[in-house]
Amino acid sequence: MREPWVVGVSGASGTPYAAAVVRGLLDAGEPVDLIVSRAARLTVLDETGRPFRDAHWADDLAAWLGRDIAAADLRHWPAGDLAAGPSSGSYPVRGMVVVPASTAACAGIAIGLSKDLLQRAAEVNLKERRRVVVVPRETPVTRSHLEHLIALHDAGAVVLPASPGFYGAGAAASGAQLVDFVAGKVLDALDVPHTLFKRWAGKLNADRT
Repeated sequence: MREPWVVGVSGASGTPYAAAVVRGLLDAGEPVDLIVSRAARLTVLDETGRPFRDAHWADDLAAWLGRDIAAADLRHWPAGDLAAGPSSGSYPVRGMVVVPASTAACAGIAIGLSKDLLQRAAEVNLKERRRVVVVPRETPVTRSHLEHLIALHDAGAVVLPASPGFYGAGAAASGAQLVDFVAGKVLDALDVPHTLFKRWAGKLNADRT
């Protein structure tokens, strides 16, 4: 039985994190169901210069990821399709990542708003006690946002802020290396193997690649 990871992309800045997570899952041979919110499409266009369209999602996703996805186990669900597979707990999935997670997405998931498929799918995975990783990027944060993150934590989600570490590549780390660090931490939270960053080995000034 196919059991994909659902990847929800909301409208916060940080779409490179989403692309890196999807690439990491595909590299590990994991099936992926993708949901891109309406707001996220504007962010993808702004941050990459590329559109993301329901009717041309495969071509647009391949361009966004920078790779051929013809052989990948990928499925796309429009964010407005509340009758889609991930809207039901009986649809088999392993869990879900929301990356990046906007303040609106975090609030909607925390209070069970289910205003679109992304929020509904996250709520479903929480109620089914599946693994859910939420990657907020907003900074600084308001009290209400902190309260929503606490509510998500208490509901069983892993709250994993997009806070890259520098021990993997050092102070001269490239933007791509910092993005991969966060994506790698997401995959760690899913128990999906990867080689996206060099792990801490308990030694200062270790050689870095």
